[in-house]
Amino acid sequence: MRRPATSAGVRWALAWLLLLASHASAAPDALRRTLERILDRPAFAPAFWGIEVRSLKTGRVLFARNAEKNFRPASTLKLVTTAAVLDALGPDARLRTTVETTGRLDGQGRVLGDVFLVGRGDPSLSPRPVSGGSVIAPLQELAEALKAAGVRRIEGRVVGHEGAFTGDRRGSDWGWEDLTWSYGAEVSALSFNDNSVELKLAPGERPGDPALLEADPRSSYYAVVSTVATSPARTKKELTLVRDGGANQIRLAGTLPIGETWEGRVALEDPARYAAAVFCEVLEAEGIRVTGGTAKSSDPRPVESRVLAAHDSPPLFELLKVVNKESQNLHTEMLLRLLGQRVKGEGSVTAGHEAARAFLARMGVPAEGWGLEDGSGLSRSDLVSPRGLVALLVAMDRHPYAEAFRESLAVMGVDGTLKDRLKGTPVEGRILAKTGTLKRANALAGYATTPAGERLAFSIVVNNHTVPGREAAAAIDEIGRALVGR
Repeated sequence: MRRPATSAGVRWALAWLLLLASHASAAPDALRRTLERILDRPAFAPAFWGIEVRSLKTGRVLFARNAEKNFRPASTLKLVTTAAVLDALGPDARLRTTVETTGRLDGQGRVLGDVFLVGRGDPSLSPRPVSGGSVIAPLQELAEALKAAGVRRIEGRVVGHEGAFTGDRRGSDWGWEDLTWSYGAEVSALSFNDNSVELKLAPGERPGDPALLEADPRSSYYAVVSTVATSPARTKKELTLVRDGGANQIRLAGTLPIGETWEGRVALEDPARYAAAVFCEVLEAEGIRVTGGTAKSSDPRPVESRVLAAHDSPPLFELLKVVNKESQNLHTEMLLRLLGQRVKGEGSVTAGHEAARAFLARMGVPAEGWGLEDGSGLSRSDLVSPRGLVALLVAMDRHPYAEAFRESLAVMGVDGTLKDRLKGTPVEGRILAKTGTLKRANALAGYATTPAGERLAFSIVVNNHTVPGREAAAAIDEIGRALVGR
């Protein structure tokens, strides 16, 4: 028979269990104290913080504050759009842009009729997302394919076709000041070069000289008028840029000191017409004459339309890296409408949200009380809870496409919008996340890995603060340090 345990043995066992329990709870308690010191700073007294941190291994919530409340998520909303479209299309899906016609190609190389440049929601109709190089390269590829097929003249128009998407070109409750710049560009199923033009200014040789202007791509579709003058070195740079609504004329004025430069991406209106205009110019440069000018259309294409040339996008997992690492609004809005078109049969914001909500429900994400206005988080009326975002992150970590989703996120101190944050610290490389930035709102949501190898899902957001945005971002980074270094 086994001897009964001695009282001393029992006391020793109880002491050991208590020690284990104290170690298990010490880290969360220390984390709680650290986070509360950050959140309760006087500078953030008027603000509203929302946080949830959850262990991916155990599912245990390690810290939460206002996690069930709704917040403006800013660009962390992109996690919802990208997860839903990845689930629906798969990481290897490619999007095709075609050149089509119902006209006959005669023996003299003439297309007798209009030629349609048909967009189907490819956000990468320029090589910016993955390969760099000339922004007109995809259009040149299409023009070369036409030339190889024997096309020498188009007896008709080049028509930009954008019928795959319907509804408003911009999101609900976007700020008017957003609309001048590429991050607030119009959305179209046919979008070229992020529906924008890149402008660069450099000073002249001497004060008083006109500043030197570069524009890419060059096109007659828009006009730039610059009266910017060179000013002496170490003087203040004073620049203004105006693009009136309904027009594609850009006016630059002011002064640019010697030794400084400026660049900006300006949104252009009517994206399908813009793409058609540049494509027409590329065709002419390739020796293919277009007699009828350019136009745009959303009308159904005739069933007898045939494809003359095609361009395929990079795989979806590469497109998502641009969206989440660089926080690309236009691409996200296109993917939301594409989601609606593929899942609900309509390329609209409403259909995209219906598909996204169905996906969230299927994944067990508590999103019933959310307010979704767009796909990118640029809307000031979007509302999402930290608890819901963490539930999404947990679900995607177990998803068949989990690796593609994780790899789309910015890496702390390494790339994307996190490239310069906590660089050179022990946190570098240990946080994969999506940033969010609006006026008076900052956020970060993603995954963190502790030195011991424990993986966490987290969502951090602060709304209604009045400190500079960099100060709010720095506080969020401190929270990130605590998560990784606890």
